[in-house]
Amino acid sequence: MINKSLKVNIQKELKEFDLEVDFELKKPCLGILGPSGCGKSMTLKSIAGIVNPDNGVIILMDDNETTYFDSNKKINLKPQKRNVGYLFQNYALFPNMTVEENVAIGISKNDGDKTVSDMIKRFHLEGLEKRYPGQLSGGQQQRVALARIMAYSPDVILLDEPFSAMDTFLKEQLRIELVNSLKDFNGFSILVTHDRDEAFQFCDELIILDEGKVIARGDTHEVFENPGKVQVARLTGCKNISKIEIIDDYHLKSIDWGITLEVSEKITPNITHIGIRAHDFYPADKNDVNVIDTINSVKLEMPFEWEITLANGLWWKRDKEIHDHEFEIPEFVKVDPKNIILLEE
Repeated sequence: MINKSLKVNIQKELKEFDLEVDFELKKPCLGILGPSGCGKSMTLKSIAGIVNPDNGVIILMDDNETTYFDSNKKINLKPQKRNVGYLFQNYALFPNMTVEENVAIGISKNDGDKTVSDMIKRFHLEGLEKRYPGQLSGGQQQRVALARIMAYSPDVILLDEPFSAMDTFLKEQLRIELVNSLKDFNGFSILVTHDRDEAFQFCDELIILDEGKVIARGDTHEVFENPGKVQVARLTGCKNISKIEIIDDYHLKSIDWGITLEVSEKITPNITHIGIRAHDFYPADKNDVNVIDTINSVKLEMPFEWEITLANGLWWKRDKEIHDHEFEIPEFVKVDPKNIILLEE
């Protein structure tokens, strides 16, 4: 039996840049993280067959090999032949059709009734069968859209920033619902997002796109822990980034913060910057390693954390309880050498 995988290696000339994406997905969920306009949605549309790349291949490998696109072999399957489900941002439900009619779209009449019934139960839509999309909550609409996709047993599900237009409360609720809905899915899913929390929560593997180019790829946890490049660190949420001068193998000077720091990993000549996550500072004694004084720091209270800006511009986030409103900033804070991230430009 052939190990299941989805191979995507495509190039397309766009107005702003050339899109060049190359990856092979073997785990259930891939995240594509990047800023707006970097080519994320164009990649999904190419996989779905909505947009045609200029060159490259898109191949699904399972028990059989299905070539969606191959520029050299002149293969370009129509979207309806690719067995790919596309969850649009607005779910694209038919407003004049009921829930059960929306779910039934695309199912053959022979087993349509049973499949619709199974999907209604699987996605907890009992009692809503005769309602129209306008009568449903955002979470219910999402479940109907997923039920419609799952009804025809797709090999790949594409999720195009499904939470981008939602308020925080609804977004968090629907994230949980989507995770639960995809638990039993036996194919591949690809989530496009510019939200690092979504990428971290959903995805086994991650690629980072910037101006059409893959600048990082790998296990999601590994990419967050070891971003390697300045732009990857920024996109994964690192708030403190500084240019450096190398002193010796394990010591450097931060140009932006004006402090000398010790690191745990040997500094190679290609390292130009460092990053420190905002949660990686701790109260310290004056004689600890990597101590920074907090004179003239400014603190801002948030519901579940304090945001402290040190005089040199470093940003520290400290967790708090909702009912705690007092916090005295310690005289010194420190960062562990192992928590200083070495970065290339």
